[in-house]
Amino acid sequence: MDRSVEGWFHGLMGMVIFSGSLPATRLAVADFSPLFLTSARAVIAALLAAAILAVFRPKPPTRADLVALVTVAGGVVVGFPLLTALALQHISAARSVVFIGLLPLATALFGVLRGGERPRPLFWLFSGIGAAAVAGFALVNGGAGSLRGDLPMVAAVLLCGLGYAEGAVLSRRLGGWQVISWALLLSLPLMAVFALATLPASWAAIGGSAWLGFAYVSVFSMLIGFIFWYRGLALGGIARVGQLQLLQPFISLVLSALLLREVVSWPMLATTGLVVLCVAGAKQSA
Repeated sequence: MDRSVEGWFHGLMGMVIFSGSLPATRLAVADFSPLFLTSARAVIAALLAAAILAVFRPKPPTRADLVALVTVAGGVVVGFPLLTALALQHISAARSVVFIGLLPLATALFGVLRGGERPRPLFWLFSGIGAAAVAGFALVNGGAGSLRGDLPMVAAVLLCGLGYAEGAVLSRRLGGWQVISWALLLSLPLMAVFALATLPASWAAIGGSAWLGFAYVSVFSMLIGFIFWYRGLALGGIARVGQLQLLQPFISLVLSALLLREVVSWPMLATTGLVVLCVAGAKQSA
């Protein structure tokens, strides 16, 4: 398979998996505290990653890789999950789309700064139109805002974009699953302490939907999605493949409609069509 095609395939798979993250987080924070959810999901994913590393025994990262791995861990293991969990206590899953729509731009910018990529001006035009379409749709349809919800989402997008770009650069040398596995293992001691310190007062009070959301973000959002996503960014280009995230909010909204009973309307479908064109344009012009 051509490297570019393979990159887009892996990126698409990762994006689809990540699309369930915000609805699942919304379900989980109904009964789990944001700090416990963030730390416990990281612990579970780290234990799974440790088992994978023990089986396949890849070459360990060098000392020079540690700063980049800490950046990845801070952005996608700790920062994004914690900040979105805090935000989703105050805003709806639909409103969070406003900010997720800006994530492709953030990823592309950090791809330029950290990955040395130089997309053409036409790429930025398509990327900007796509981000504006997603954010505009979500602002109209996403419900009321709140500084306690909106500000953490802004910070989450910036940290996530940095973590994506840094992880993609590392993946060119270490491999996608190795990067997220080592980052999770690096964060395990701290996350284990926080998980133990923030255990729920009563497990009996936690509902089945919260457990399902917790399981999804622990296994799929925190580990499996990154295996596909980092490989996709490394093979297909950080800025270019990162534009697939423009489609993520709409898949998230469909899942929110199914899980959280939020409405899917015709403007959403029309905006999705525009976004698909922008992704195709960005792919050709990157």
